[in-house]
Amino acid sequence: MGRWEPGARERLVVAAVELFTEQGYDDTTVAQIAERAGVTKSTFFRHFPDKRELLVAGQESLSTLLAEGIAEASAGTSALDSVASGLERASALMGPANRDLGPRIREAVAASVELQERDALKSVGMAAAMTRALLARGEAEPVAHLAAEMGVLAFKQGYARWAEADRGDDDTLAPYTLAALQDLRAAASALG
Repeated sequence: MGRWEPGARERLVVAAVELFTEQGYDDTTVAQIAERAGVTKSTFFRHFPDKRELLVAGQESLSTLLAEGIAEASAGTSALDSVASGLERASALMGPANRDLGPRIREAVAASVELQERDALKSVGMAAAMTRALLARGEAEPVAHLAAEMGVLAFKQGYARWAEADRGDDDTLAPYTLAALQDLRAAASALG
């Protein structure tokens, strides 16, 4: 595969996940990732500053889509219904490649403290983006923070269920994240 062929970023992510799963994060080098992806090391560094960033590729886009979905929710919509709009919008970003990588990414993250820390920062970034969008809609600060955190949890739970579910022809992420948010709503109401 030539180094200028399209899809280098995606190939780098897939190669990294494969290598992290096969030999561990610490034992995987940038050179190995680039070789497996069929690109040069300099191409790797054009896309990513280091190997830690591979597993959070797309985080900024995801946070933006969540915030845009919240901002575009109808006036008078509750905080959690606004979060549901954000989850629907962000789900459009997720395709079959994301679904197939999910279990392998989770395995790689579970095996590395460094990746666990990076994954936690991703969650913080998503929550911050949703909180800002909810505050811009006029939600009270505690409500905005709580709804955003529930949104992050719903996204994570929905994604995990989607990645492990039987494959259907039209199976998209949105129903899974929205069902997870509904489950969280029910759990919150049971808190009393």
